[in-house]
Amino acid sequence: MLCVFLTAFFASKLEHESKHCNGKGFQRLGSSAFDRVYTANQNCGHAYPTFLAMLWCAGLLCSQAPAAFAGLMYLFVRQKYFVGYLGERTQSTPGYLFGKRIILFLFLMSVAGILNYYLILFFGSDFEMHIKTITSAISPLLLIP
Repeated sequence: MLCVFLTAFFASKLEHESKHCNGKGFQRLGSSAFDRVYTANQNCGHAYPTFLAMLWCAGLLCSQAPAAFAGLMYLFVRQKYFVGYLGERTQSTPGYLFGKRIILFLFLMSVAGILNYYLILFFGSDFEMHIKTITSAISPLLLIP
């Protein structure tokens, strides 16, 4: 739900910049503000499928609460990335790097869940409680920039 509002915000910013630039259509020559908004919108749109897949896998295979927390943090970071991209491109770098770290965390949660499944299948050892404890303890560390 929050993802939809964020996408709508990005689209409204793109529409706003489109109306304030000279020319018609999406091919605006010499409008760096429009180009930045358009590029930031495209970058955020291209990152969402990967984010949703990692969020779904981490929540399903490992633990839902840390995955949900990481998902909310990722949406906040994408907002920071988008707004930073509107200024100068160097202002978007912290949001980009922070987003990569959150995606990595979700990926590692997914891998831990898969490894736990195979440990149960082949050896009968269940480390689910340990993995949930570790991910719950590590997830607040995502707040550190």
